[in-house]
Formats: sequence, C-alpha cells, structure tokens
Amino acid sequence: MYAKTLDEMGIDRTNLCPIRAPFHGIVPGFPGTVHAILERPCYAKFMAIPNYTYLKLKMSGPHGVITVGTSFCRTYECEVECCGHASAVIASEELATLREEVVEEAPSTKEAV
Repeated sequence: MYAKTLDEMGIDRTNLCPIRAPFHGIVPGFPGTVHAILERPCYAKFMAIPNYTYLKLKMSGPHGVITVGTSFCRTYECEVECCGHASAVIASEELATLREEVVEEAPSTKEAV
C-alpha cells in the first residue's frame, strides 16, 4: 500500500506495526494502479469475498455489507497503465545493466608508469 493511500484514508502511520507476511517488492518512483494487494489471509481476517468476474469485493461493515467495485473499462485502463509501468521498469533495468557493462569495458584512465 502506498503512503499516499494511507494519508488519503486518514490512517496515522504510528498505528502501523510490522508483520511477518512475505514482501514481494516495490517499484520506486512509479505510482501504481493498484493501491493494495490483498491475499487470502487478509480476506479471511476481514471475512471479505472477492468476485473477480464482477470485479467486486464484499465484506461485513458496521452498518451492513460493504461493496467495493469498479468497471470493466476502468480495469482495462489499469491494465494498460500497468503494462506501461512494467515496460518502463524493464527498460530502466536494461539501461542499468548496459551502464554496468560500459563501465566494466571502459579503458583505465590511469596511465601506466
């Protein structure tokens, strides 16, 4: 989850605590289309039910069922944006590799004495 998402939700960062869940990585410098990736333990904890066909997530709330959803058009836009981010990340990794190769192959600037 992005820090900006926490701020927009009004969640104070001092309320966060470390957990032993696996960490898959981050993409620095790129805003993503996904604000949080929830997995089965989270769904179980909140008794949430994802429905991927209808792009809905339902869970119990203090005043009834909470439904979070989106449209197929928005989902497609997110997929296109994610592909753009992935391409940029791959390109930056390839650029970093090329830079390392150039530095390794560069002749020494020190003259032999």
